[in-house]
Amino acid sequence: MATQLTDVEQDLQSLAREFARGEIAPHAERWNAEHHVPVDVIRRMGGLGLLGLTVPEEHGGAGLGQTAVCLVIEETAYADVGISTAVAVQNGLGASPIVRWGDDAQRARLLPGIASGETIACYALTEPDAGSDAAALRTTGVVEDDGGVRVSGAKTWITNGGIADVFVVFARTDGPGARGVTALVGPAGPGLTVSREIPKLGLHTSSTVELAFDGWRVGPEGVLAERGQGMRVALATLDTGRIGIAAQACGVARRALDVAVEYARSRVAFGGPIARFQGVQFPLAEVAAKLEAARLLTYHAAAAHDRGEPVSALGAKAKLFASSVAVEAADAAVQTLGGYGYSAEFPAERLYRDARITQIYEGTSEIQRMVIARDLLGDAARG
Repeated sequence: MATQLTDVEQDLQSLAREFARGEIAPHAERWNAEHHVPVDVIRRMGGLGLLGLTVPEEHGGAGLGQTAVCLVIEETAYADVGISTAVAVQNGLGASPIVRWGDDAQRARLLPGIASGETIACYALTEPDAGSDAAALRTTGVVEDDGGVRVSGAKTWITNGGIADVFVVFARTDGPGARGVTALVGPAGPGLTVSREIPKLGLHTSSTVELAFDGWRVGPEGVLAERGQGMRVALATLDTGRIGIAAQACGVARRALDVAVEYARSRVAFGGPIARFQGVQFPLAEVAAKLEAARLLTYHAAAAHDRGEPVSALGAKAKLFASSVAVEAADAAVQTLGGYGYSAEFPAERLYRDARITQIYEGTSEIQRMVIARDLLGDAARG
């Protein structure tokens, strides 16, 4: 991949790798065991320029593209998947709708803090009864005379929600269906309650919460795009975010493969290293080949995004394939380590749990297949 990157991107990759392996990896096992979200570490990444990668330079960001975001997410995921999730949300779901859909005042007010890490952002779309069917959301927004909106309802599975300072929220302001949804952005305040942290299989260093809204007010300055354009904002943001999750999956797969290879070389059984057995070699060889394909597909999608090309299907393909590789790689690592792979004292077990989420959030694998199928078949695929 390095031969396809600009000098700036290669330097960024090296910076992210150095920070992740020096400041995150040595502590990841303990943080995960304690279910600790290291907010200070996440904010420090902002000081290094790793949280505002697509934010324009005039607003304190790096002014780069999705390729840069993927490089940082991949390197962070190699060290710890939960922290990489916070990084992905900050750069993608948090910053990108403001960069793309915000007006000049919104960009000037919100983006510098997000880029520096002073402000942690989250993206609140999913609801208890509206996940993959996002257009069925029930959270309501009552529009007031001055154009402000009072929000009531509930959101769930909100990444960064427990540490967030600013919330990108989608609420129904104008009737049923996708055209009745409006995108809003505002700070914590009266009427917004951060509820419980949701117990999870993995991602123990990532905050994932429920949110309750009871008259939370967003002034007219907090309406993103135009009223009724919320689903357009939401889906376009997810199209881009899926490429970042594909990069995350590649980072998980790389780490799992490295763990398995190192163990296979050093573990002695039946008179020599187990790496000499084809039963050990072949699953790792399969993973290595698929990982290269996943990375190429991921960065192909990122490069297309940076050229301004449509990426809905490309991003879906990248996420679908890379997430399956992550799960396969983690499974191969557990199997290679045998009993040690099943032990929480070794990293394979944590990678196995963390990898699985890449097939679920920002659109399940089934949703990705639907997006790809509709791109292939057009209206015929819609029945």
